[in-house]
Amino acid sequence: MKLLFTCGGTAGHVNPAVAVAGRLQELLPDCQVLFLGAEGKMEMELVPKEGYKIRPLQITNLSRGMKPGDIAHNIKTVKNVFVSYREAKRIIREFQPDAVIGTGGYVCFPVLRAAAALGIPTAVHESNAVPGLTTKLLAGKVDSVMVGFEESRAQYPRPEKVTVTGTPVRGRFSSYTQSAAKAELGLPAEMPLVISVWGSLGAAHMNRIATEMLPLMEGQKEFRFLHAAGSRYYASVTERLAQAGVDPARCGAQVREYIYDMPRVMAAADLVLCRAGASTLSELTYMGKPALIVPSPNVTNNHQEKNARVLEKAGGAKVLLEGQFDAETLLEQVRALLADREGLARMSEAMRSLAVPDAVDRICAQILQLTEK
Repeated sequence: MKLLFTCGGTAGHVNPAVAVAGRLQELLPDCQVLFLGAEGKMEMELVPKEGYKIRPLQITNLSRGMKPGDIAHNIKTVKNVFVSYREAKRIIREFQPDAVIGTGGYVCFPVLRAAAALGIPTAVHESNAVPGLTTKLLAGKVDSVMVGFEESRAQYPRPEKVTVTGTPVRGRFSSYTQSAAKAELGLPAEMPLVISVWGSLGAAHMNRIATEMLPLMEGQKEFRFLHAAGSRYYASVTERLAQAGVDPARCGAQVREYIYDMPRVMAAADLVLCRAGASTLSELTYMGKPALIVPSPNVTNNHQEKNARVLEKAGGAKVLLEGQFDAETLLEQVRALLADREGLARMSEAMRSLAVPDAVDRICAQILQLTEK
């Protein structure tokens, strides 16, 4: 069997595809997998790290602004859609997949449209509570629409055709116990670990909060703090800390560009500070990790806050909005949560109650049904 996956733009789109591809190769050892992504985007780096081949397409996003620069960009995007559509058709004919699966990102549109035009079975998975533009445009063209939240079904014209699968988590998230993960990271089992992660590219506001928070932690030994600055901001964050004379090690902290060993790090964590991308939230629920969530305000339809409120309502997370806290109050919140071990345990159980541990198998079942037809 041959399967073609398309995804991109964020790790939240790439990780579910990688999880499903890995599971299908476990079920079908002879299965061949190929990825298509947007040229120059992070999927071109992340997918090969997972051991898969990926081929680039020349495709760009749509700008929602009306300035001359935005209009020029959108004209270029329309041109790129036609170029990438033709290239996707050529690659599909060459690879001859049994099914084509998209998990989000604008690259999915030309690829799934090309596959549908060639009569190849197609499926799209939407992780967010509110479907993105790409998913909306594809919903009437693909053979199968899958979603991560039950609340999402009502967003589609024909909800009876939509399957709720949950959002898959990569298999390695089940590989660690907390004590084993802490041991591998060189942490004592009783030392709390707080991780701070704000998307693969990073977040300017939360990086500013983190750099202001670290000096307040000078000499503290209550917990360990791991902050991922993101590829876009890592250099500026480390430079600001150096100019301020702040050594993260003296604050019980470490600053990384990206957490490539996320399954191990999240297994070790006692508290997670993060955005509310659907892939991140599925990992939190799967691992049962209490969280302080700061939804990104820079997303379509405010879908991150809607994602986060589902977890908050269940008691697994606390939601803070940008502009409503500073470094000092965030540190106070972290310390208060860590001091309440029973409260953290309740949050952990609430998170687990929201998990869909067999999400990857549900999606695989849908895909295999398509190939059988």
